[in-house]
Amino acid sequence: MKNLSLTIIFLGFFAISLAQTPAPNQNKKILLYGGIAHVGNGEVIENSLIILEDGKILTIEDASNIRIDISDAEYYDVIGKHIYPGLILPNTTLGLADIDAVRATRDFDEVGDFNPHVRSIIAYNTDSPVVPTVRTNGILIGQITPRGGVVSGTSSLVEFDAWNYEDALYKQDDAVHMNWPKSSFSYWGLDHQEKVDDEFEKKLSEVEEFFNKARSYAKSSSKKTDLRLEAMRGVFNGSKGLFVHVRTVKEIKSAVLFAKNLNLDNLVLVGANDAWRVADFLAENEIPVVLNRVHRLPMRKSEDVDIAYKSAKILLDAGVLFCLDYEGDMERMGARNLPFTAGTTVAYGLTREEALMSITLSAAKILKIDGSLGSLEPGKDATLFVSEGDALDMMTNDVSLAFIRGKKLELGNHQIDLYEKYKKRHKKLSNK
Repeated sequence: MKNLSLTIIFLGFFAISLAQTPAPNQNKKILLYGGIAHVGNGEVIENSLIILEDGKILTIEDASNIRIDISDAEYYDVIGKHIYPGLILPNTTLGLADIDAVRATRDFDEVGDFNPHVRSIIAYNTDSPVVPTVRTNGILIGQITPRGGVVSGTSSLVEFDAWNYEDALYKQDDAVHMNWPKSSFSYWGLDHQEKVDDEFEKKLSEVEEFFNKARSYAKSSSKKTDLRLEAMRGVFNGSKGLFVHVRTVKEIKSAVLFAKNLNLDNLVLVGANDAWRVADFLAENEIPVVLNRVHRLPMRKSEDVDIAYKSAKILLDAGVLFCLDYEGDMERMGARNLPFTAGTTVAYGLTREEALMSITLSAAKILKIDGSLGSLEPGKDATLFVSEGDALDMMTNDVSLAFIRGKKLELGNHQIDLYEKYKKRHKKLSNK
């Protein structure tokens, strides 16, 4: 009976989400006039003119003393409003599950330990009721990532507006994800302890054996296909990234040395709670980091309570390329808070434009899509949004316009619908 009730609730949310119709392709020039353009590379244009055409940014420049013809264009007066590149959410299970208590909706964790051939994009649900909630905070692109096992599977990049997963695809099979063997385990309680995992070396040897086998397969000319090893071919020829999920200093260093021994130059560390401890080592080896959620507890009792807030500044000062994700408890529902975690780093040392880069251009560089996304530059995709206020501030972020490749998005979601519904009800009650 409990499962039946949960299923009915899920179907109710699903029905609401069906009201979200994907936007049609851009068929007319679009002009955004007078907005404060945050380019994404650190530059700000206080009074901007942005022209979008055929899904691309045609022009972005200072609008002062410019005369424009708006007769053949869709014109938006955005004077005093803020314009940003579409925010990018890496390492997320958004669209792979809706209700954790209902097994049938959880498609992010496959059975088995070594599953590089498992492709997350196949399970991505464009009709998830959670997807529209992230769009309304400016998050327009995501890296849909599998979880579980040792080698979890292969991620893909999607646009958060599409009829189906084929339409949503932005970059297919961009990276293989693996969970590095844990060097220690810990727990929170009255007394926080960290213990060495005696199985670490054994687990590491299993990883080495699998990768050596995959490398030999990639070099061989055998006509016999092994789906698991075939999925690893891209890691060795450079067409796929290798995203290794780590936590501690020992895990970070062993993962970097492991990749170097295999001559892999496409390593990206994910999570990396201890990255701040070895920032110079990461910079020296030019290892990018997808930094674990900013709003979290420290990993050890001995650490500063705000070390997660300060990590971004430490990495930036060391010269490490990094971006932010939102992996963790309730990560799908909470993913809409990504810009606010970037805002927190402003209070701990980053400038607003540096914080913005951590969820736009830096993320695009790490995901190898900076040629078309991540900043407001001519020739790049017209994937951007307009906010009434500072998008990194929870009090002022209010997205009024959003575009994905020039397509104007519908910005409603079931949370807004319920807010409006009950606001009207309480207004009626207060008038009685």
